[in-house]
Amino acid sequence: MTMDDRKLDVLRAIIEDYVTTKEPVGSKSLVHRHALGVSSATIRNDMAVLEEEGYIRQPHTSAGRVPTNRGYRLFVDRLSKIKPLTAAERRAVHRFLDDAVDLNDVVHRTVRLLAQLTRQVAVVQYPSLSRSSVRHLELVPLVANRLMLVMITDTGRVEQRVVDLPEDLPEEDVLTLRTQINDKLVGIRLTETPTQVRTLVEEASPQLRPAMTALSTVLLETLVERGEERIAVAGTASLTLHAVDFAGSLRPILEALEEEVVLLKLLGEIDSGSTLNICIGEENKIAGLDGTSVVSTGYGPAGSVVGGLGVVGPTRMDYPGTIAAVRTVARYVSQILAQN
Repeated sequence: MTMDDRKLDVLRAIIEDYVTTKEPVGSKSLVHRHALGVSSATIRNDMAVLEEEGYIRQPHTSAGRVPTNRGYRLFVDRLSKIKPLTAAERRAVHRFLDDAVDLNDVVHRTVRLLAQLTRQVAVVQYPSLSRSSVRHLELVPLVANRLMLVMITDTGRVEQRVVDLPEDLPEEDVLTLRTQINDKLVGIRLTETPTQVRTLVEEASPQLRPAMTALSTVLLETLVERGEERIAVAGTASLTLHAVDFAGSLRPILEALEEEVVLLKLLGEIDSGSTLNICIGEENKIAGLDGTSVVSTGYGPAGSVVGGLGVVGPTRMDYPGTIAAVRTVARYVSQILAQN
């Protein structure tokens, strides 16, 4: 069906009222609340067509209409305006995130902020190691035969390891090792570093090879073995505010949200920082979440994508407001990472 502008306006009005009131919407209330420019009888006819086409339904006899998942999908696909955050909300985003002291703080502040702005469950993926590159490697002498290896990624992730050397090492040799590993690894994706690390040992001078071997072992542990992805979640309790929107028990949803692999799947298909993914109802193929909607996007410095963030809530969601919050927060987190 080709949706003409008036029927789309009626559908939009039904969704806006239903999201606000949680009550089925009738033709008379649409006439009173919205300047649709037509009679109640015309609106009833439009509603009949929308119902026949599966965009709205009547939950019970003598009731108004409520949107279906198909109706929400059409509404989202035809959104011409995204409700912007208020000036106060934008200032709050900047102030709250500007005070972050490190990457962990950025992630935890971001997930709490998203949950507060949307009143939904917020999910933020830490910058993925598989998408990160080495920014700098520092060697800090602790004692003559022990170093602290500090690795900093381009996404702000910091890893520290102690390296025990087979023999005492003069400071000038430590400087040589630091120069060699930075020349070889800076700018390299973490997933591509093992080959480069092995080359470091092969190219080391006989005098430095024992120390480089010890260093490379710890480097491989740091770069490869810490390949786990991490997720932060906030706002799970807000689901209880929307219990009426979920058929049956909240338990399947709560159980799904406890599984990190499930949360990674929700965010895992993001491959462009400008792409916004919106999955509504049964479009979510994950068991337990087919009664929810998920709004997510990627984030990262300089147009790259190093992780994802988003919200999970009922299909009866303020989509324009949620989309604005997700986009704004992702954009600001990307700016923070670009500055660090």
